Amino acid sequence: MVNSLTNEHFKAELPALPARTSEAALYDVAKELPGNRILSTSLGRGQAARWLYRDRSDANVSLWYLDQFQQRLAIADHEADIKALPEPPLPDPNHSLSIVCDTDLPEGEIDLALIPCSVRGEAELQRDLLQQSYTRLAVGGRLVTSVDNVNDRWLHDQLKAFGTKISVRHSDDAVVYVLRKDQELKRQRSFDCEFTFRFRGQTITAITRPGVFSHRRLDAGAKALMDAVTVEPGQRLIDIGCGCGSVAMALAMQADGIHALAIDSNARAIQCTRMGAKKNGLADFDARLTCDGDCESPASYDVAVGNPPYFANFQIARLFVDAAKRALRPSGRMYIVTKQPEWYEENLVIQWHDIRVIPGKQYAVVEAWK
Repeated sequence: MVNSLTNEHFKAELPALPARTSEAALYDVAKELPGNRILSTSLGRGQAARWLYRDRSDANVSLWYLDQFQQRLAIADHEADIKALPEPPLPDPNHSLSIVCDTDLPEGEIDLALIPCSVRGEAELQRDLLQQSYTRLAVGGRLVTSVDNVNDRWLHDQLKAFGTKISVRHSDDAVVYVLRKDQELKRQRSFDCEFTFRFRGQTITAITRPGVFSHRRLDAGAKALMDAVTVEPGQRLIDIGCGCGSVAMALAMQADGIHALAIDSNARAIQCTRMGAKKNGLADFDARLTCDGDCESPASYDVAVGNPPYFANFQIARLFVDAAKRALRPSGRMYIVTKQPEWYEENLVIQWHDIRVIPGKQYAVVEAWK
């Protein structure tokens, strides 16, 4: 868990943003409900949790994130809130806001759970968080959840599984549901998954959870990436944005003495990668949570691989490339899988050499030498 900001650029470069539609609607309902032990997730910068912390002088609020980058944005906004006050508040154990990044929602009994959802969100992750938050409620506590779809049916249907009365509140652009917990759940569902795949004569087992990239299956881009890479005995490999670790594990099993490091900003991705490495008997294998791409022993890796997400106008892709540049030794190789290799060909020429595009059916892999 991380509860303090470590990078100044989070404060300096990222402006405060309005709450997401479903989160603003959720707060409008939750602020009228009792409870001072509060647990919240967020689709943005935790405005609902931060506002309730501001409203209630006796509230202990936990704001949870799966992704470390999003956690740090929320911390930066909260620190800006505190700095804007005429006088900084004195420490008070009965009034706290904890902003955490972890694999699961914090343990401990709560009175009020806030779970904003989106029609663009991952269905299994939303189910998982609803179940976890409901189980953490004290009997008599309330789950408040919302979605940015006034014609919602899906979220309402998921809530029926809790077997309690559902109150519905409509706004112009969202719908909010409130459930009072009357009894413990009789059965809890597991959303975790284990699958196997074969690569160059080896059988690899991967473990995934909701919220981890390519949950329940081997991603086609990951398969194209591992097909393009050859490792030699004793080499050092870094997988940037590792997801469940399928690429790093598959490559680490291809030669003796491979040291592999897998990094990701998603706490569950690191958890799943560590479990997968143990399952496959990989001893010289490490996985670390980081949203800035830094690693110990920079400029020492022989091979860097990455499968950046295809959005954000290549901003995330640039972060992957910069992380690979820092990690690789001179003459180290980088491999990035993409559907748009032209961007890499145009943007890598200044700091990389021997840039080559390896074509494929769905994906291309860009190889470049430091």
